[in-house]
Amino acid sequence: MVAIPAAAGSAAPAPPDAARGRATAAPEKSPVAVGYGGAVSSVDPDASAAGISVLRKGGNAVDAAVATAAALGVTEPYSAGIGGGGYFVYYQARSHSIRTLDGRETAPRSAGKDLFLENGTPLPFDQAVTSGLGVGTPGTPATWDTALRTWGSRSLGQVLGPARKLAADGFTVDATFRQQTADNEARFRDFPATAGLFLPGGKLPAVGSTMKNPDLARTYGELAYKGVGALYDGAVGRDIVRTVRKPPVRPGSTRRVRPGKLTAGDLRAYRALSQAPTHTRYRGLDVYGMAPSSSGGTGVAEALNILEKSDLSRLSEQQYLHRYLEASRIAFADRGRWVGDPAQENVPTKGLTSQRFADSRACLIRDDKALTSPMAPGDPRHPKPCGSAGKAAPTTYEGPNTTHLTVADKWGNVVAYTLTIEQTGGSGIVVPGRGFLLNNELTDFSFAPADPAVHDPNLPGPGKRPRSSMSPTIVLRHGRPVVALGSPGGATIITTVLQTLVNHLDRGMPLADAIAAPRASQRNAAQTDLEPALWNSPLRTQLEALGHAFKPNPEIGAATGVQRLPDGRWLAAAEKVRRGGGSAMVVHPK
Repeated sequence: MVAIPAAAGSAAPAPPDAARGRATAAPEKSPVAVGYGGAVSSVDPDASAAGISVLRKGGNAVDAAVATAAALGVTEPYSAGIGGGGYFVYYQARSHSIRTLDGRETAPRSAGKDLFLENGTPLPFDQAVTSGLGVGTPGTPATWDTALRTWGSRSLGQVLGPARKLAADGFTVDATFRQQTADNEARFRDFPATAGLFLPGGKLPAVGSTMKNPDLARTYGELAYKGVGALYDGAVGRDIVRTVRKPPVRPGSTRRVRPGKLTAGDLRAYRALSQAPTHTRYRGLDVYGMAPSSSGGTGVAEALNILEKSDLSRLSEQQYLHRYLEASRIAFADRGRWVGDPAQENVPTKGLTSQRFADSRACLIRDDKALTSPMAPGDPRHPKPCGSAGKAAPTTYEGPNTTHLTVADKWGNVVAYTLTIEQTGGSGIVVPGRGFLLNNELTDFSFAPADPAVHDPNLPGPGKRPRSSMSPTIVLRHGRPVVALGSPGGATIITTVLQTLVNHLDRGMPLADAIAAPRASQRNAAQTDLEPALWNSPLRTQLEALGHAFKPNPEIGAATGVQRLPDGRWLAAAEKVRRGGGSAMVVHPK
């Protein structure tokens, strides 16, 4: 049974006063809010407040989601923005249906499998990140435009209003923003436009200072008045292409910044793809997620299907964690072999999300001994009990970044939206005069096969979308929402969403506690990542006795979610500590 917390949070305060021309104090953060009229949960209070302001004015969940995302482009520019992409999952209350948008970035149409090879050798990862070569065609503006035109009730110009105001007036720098800037300081200094924006006066921004972005305010204004065509077939796009093809590096810099291959034609050809979600049944609930090009929906579904026949509510903590880790390990082995961009790869999505395939893999799990990674994949097209379909290959690297927001409205519509520019700070390259960072999403491709003898569905290709782990998820009971959630964190997104769902649905934790609980992440690797509370727990020794091996990870993910309570109220939940704590708000607290 799903537990209902008694705590209630606060609604959003009024937006900043533009007349004063400076930031007001940031809205108060609360990890839980309960009430009526709709809810927003994100990592940032200014962004959540932007979404709440749209809901208060009669906008729906889609309108508020875009407003929240645009505000995150101001206050969390190192994780999201119009220079990136993402995945949008929408529940429409009127039809009790789920639809999704794939707004993933695409490789240039000139890209081949050798995109990140020089003389047959893969580029060093950090050099590929900080380059024009890693920049994919941005998908975020097209996602906003498509979502609003298809399901929204407000124009792009209307919902960009709070973010434009926030960019012009400024927001208050917190410790997380300063630390993320410090982590990127060396490479930011090599790009004058980046340094001018994020290193004011040549120094790290001080905690408590006001950070303004007038260039982004003007860019949002251009999108508001001219539409997203300003980016895909206009002046903003021309500036993006110029920046990618000739990165504006500081004179005298010793950093080698390779140019990219993006063209105006690549921008004009871009489309956010409307597609069906992944779906599986779990404990009588319908779990919907993001289909490929993301591996999030298939990965979460397969792991849940593997766990379906275990009564996780009755197991000890050690037994539960063991089975959870093994289900994750198996799902990642299958993800690595089968999931890529379905436009260019034969991805057996229905097989990967089927109970029959999960049962054929679940029989590999033993209660007395951990499996060994990398383990070989199974064949979802022709499942064989405890069988494999080829050679094991290690999981390729995926950076632990991104952001997620979750929104609900008074009509019962729900959005789970994960968006990103990939690495924290993306490529490190701000488009001069435009106020936003370019992504490095193409580094999510495999640079070369992990094993030449194993087919890799995630090699670069012309116009191809790199595989993602983003896992925006909505759970329904009898066609009505139960919970929606998602997280940042690269490949750990899948395990974060999975563990939070199991904590909430099986272990009976209130949503906020399920989000806050210590995390473990097994991704078909020799070692499992453990957060400190588990690393320092007797559970680690108990699991090691079964053959599990661990490495410490200070922080895994930063989830947000919303839950529909039986009395009709919405509960919004966010992180209590991770990334400095998130921000849950409702329109009318009760």
